[in-house]
Amino acid sequence: MTETTTAAVGDRVVHKQFPAISRHRLALYCGASGDHNPIHVDIDFAKASGFPDVFSHGMLVMGYLGQALSDAFPPDRIRAFSTRFSAITQVGAELTCEGTIAELFEAGGERRARLTLTTKDQHGETKLAGEAVVALS
Repeated sequence: MTETTTAAVGDRVVHKQFPAISRHRLALYCGASGDHNPIHVDIDFAKASGFPDVFSHGMLVMGYLGQALSDAFPPDRIRAFSTRFSAITQVGAELTCEGTIAELFEAGGERRARLTLTTKDQHGETKLAGEAVVALS
């Protein structure tokens, strides 16, 4: 977000779309995170566990939301960031991360905004919900 002096409640200040989550992306995330749960990369294991296919790590989806937030606000202006997982994110999901201003307030000698954050797939299903507090000045 470049202009913060005119920020108003309801403004969308975070918006980023990501390409479809591929099996390759899941395998790379397994290696990077150390989370080698086969539910994320082994289709036979996923099916034997009752799922139609492998699905994304929740923390990968949270990482996408964090990237969208830090693209909109420099990391040194992010005061808080929290999320709640809402639904499984299937392989092939195309995610859109958004954030709107829910509240403007003063704290710590700076103007701040509380943001409502969501990550939704291409069908509009919410995969992750959360909030952040950012310094506007």
